[in-house]
Amino acid sequence: MKQRFAAMTLVCASMAFAADLLAQNPQTPAKPQPVPTSGTVPPAPAEDPAAPAAPATAKPAAAPGAAEWRAPRPADPRSVEMSAAYQIGPEDLLDISVWKNVELSRVVPVRPDGKVSLPLVNDIQAAGLTPGELRDQITTKLAEYIPAPEVSVMVREVHSRKVAVVGAVKMPGRYEMKSPMTVLEAIALAQGLTDFASRDRIVVLREVNGKTTQIPFNYRKIGDDGAPQQNFFLRAGDIVVVP
Repeated sequence: MKQRFAAMTLVCASMAFAADLLAQNPQTPAKPQPVPTSGTVPPAPAEDPAAPAAPATAKPAAAPGAAEWRAPRPADPRSVEMSAAYQIGPEDLLDISVWKNVELSRVVPVRPDGKVSLPLVNDIQAAGLTPGELRDQITTKLAEYIPAPEVSVMVREVHSRKVAVVGAVKMPGRYEMKSPMTVLEAIALAQGLTDFASRDRIVVLREVNGKTTQIPFNYRKIGDDGAPQQNFFLRAGDIVVVP
């Protein structure tokens, strides 16, 4: 009896001690989560309205050194002509060849009226046309006499593209433009300005749609960072006037 009473007393004491521990450290047992079966996806946990909102994701900054795209600058209208297809002009020397027909092949100059003379074709307009356009016209004319003629047109010498430099320069005159030429290059061909030239009053006379326009050119401001002067390209027929 005494042993059984002592065992019961020990059990009661253990239960009381456990109850005291639970009272001091209450813990809510976690609810067991259902194990998803094959082929099913567990639902996403519901958001707590009291929980703080997640911070917005900031847009990533551009990588250092990355090139920024810029719109291309418009082309200078004064230099567009230099990049266009070449147009034949008076005084140009043309090499016109007809394949397997030496009698019809010629090296001919363009006359002041803009025409050239060829056998069978006679006079045909050349000035104002590109070599390809003139080739097509000659081919059409020769097709009346020769079956399927093969014609080629090459500009052997350029003499029609000229500019004039007048006024206070050392060698005024007309100069051929065999390549794109700027105002400074035209003045250099004229051996430069004289000592009495008015460097800030130079003008370029240009025919535009039948009207003469004046383009100012200030020689003193070439390379001036404060007020840069553009050394623009000349066109055939321009006149550089140096007062």
